[in-house]
Amino acid sequence: MTARRWLRRVWLLSRPMCMALLWLLVVIGSSVVVSVAGIHIVGSVDSWESWLRAHATHFFVWRLLLYAATAYGWCWMRGRLRRREPSGQAHQRLLRVEIAAVITIVLLEGSQLLRHA
Repeated sequence: MTARRWLRRVWLLSRPMCMALLWLLVVIGSSVVVSVAGIHIVGSVDSWESWLRAHATHFFVWRLLLYAATAYGWCWMRGRLRRREPSGQAHQRLLRVEIAAVITIVLLEGSQLLRHA
């Protein structure tokens, strides 16, 4: 095995990558548990879907609050990163990430809006 291939495998098993995968599993697992519990509480999948539709506005407000908290954290992190790396290249990377994040959020919320219209 070459050194380059070994480094690539070490990166896949690094602590940050393992933590990211763990958080992903926690989020997916908790969403499955909540859905199964909701279906069990209301009695059927159809009842669960109608409950979700009835409370769509509450979930929209919740998502807006999450977006606001994320934006606040992003601004804090962005300021720290700009102080640490004041180069124009770092600014361009941040700008690309910000544009991608806004486009992703707009597409996700747009798909939710079209789904409930």
